[in-house]
Amino acid sequence: MQRTAEAVSLGHPDKTADYISCYILDRIITQDKNARYAVEVMIKDNTVVLGGEITTTANLNELNQYVKDALAEIGYDERYASIWGQYAIDTTEIKVINMIGVQSADIASGVDNDGWGDQGVFVGYACQGECKINRELYLARKLNKALYDRARSSYNLGIDIKTQITLNNDKIETAIVAIPMLRDEDLTDFIIETLGEKPTQIIVNGTGRYTYHGSIADCGITGRKLACDFYSTAAPIGGGSPWTKDASKADLTLNVYARILACENLADNDECFVFLSSCIGRAELPSGLIKTIKNGVVSYHDLWCNQKPSALIKAYVLDKPIYTKLCDKSISGLLN
Repeated sequence: MQRTAEAVSLGHPDKTADYISCYILDRIITQDKNARYAVEVMIKDNTVVLGGEITTTANLNELNQYVKDALAEIGYDERYASIWGQYAIDTTEIKVINMIGVQSADIASGVDNDGWGDQGVFVGYACQGECKINRELYLARKLNKALYDRARSSYNLGIDIKTQITLNNDKIETAIVAIPMLRDEDLTDFIIETLGEKPTQIIVNGTGRYTYHGSIADCGITGRKLACDFYSTAAPIGGGSPWTKDASKADLTLNVYARILACENLADNDECFVFLSSCIGRAELPSGLIKTIKNGVVSYHDLWCNQKPSALIKAYVLDKPIYTKLCDKSISGLLN
């Protein structure tokens, strides 16, 4: 049976957008741990659009600099621009369009009473194996990280990277890599060494040429890489993007909580799924369910949770500036 999973680097424009939002949130939480934050980011060419709501006592005068600092942290700095020229973003030319308002008073009234800042459904997943995720996703991420680390110091490889792994009966059938190159470079041995196994087929840059990349080649928008950030095709995706919100938003905290519960309840089962839901302005969760699979046998157990948002936020230190690290690791990378 074939199973496929994809991973993307922080240099991919959608993940770059996620990271910029998380970077700004970290800077704000450093000043105000009670900030309310929901900011979407779009990046195209050398323009970054910030849109959303922030309610905080923090100083927001440095938003433009935060954007540039986030890009540099990813690897899009002056050195990179000097190497790639027209083919990649130039952080010295960045223009930031600010379309940020404040949180709705209607939403705030519920959050102020320790209720959730939104409603939705959330899914956590864990399985036996490395990092408690499915093997194809683990390998796609492992290869992606290795290539990204190599590209960060390269004068030939770019950092907007996609990797895709297809397994067939748990053997690597196909490894696909998209990585910018100024000149052809044979990565076959590096890919095999990283994966620890020789795939039946290796494809690097399927179109034959990949130079224009990042926001120059593709518009990046927050929340478009949820399958990569969560569990690929191994589990449903619940809620919205966790990377653009503070911890009062269920899309962040309950997705984190669901993953933690799935890992805790995996035990000797083959797979564990956790399903949660929330109601805006209320603390108690309307529903909770644990589903486990062992040797093909499926079991269900009800889960009742009335822990207030503030309790979960404190338990998982989500009032600290940890959001860029979470964005980099992904939800399914938690606890590893």
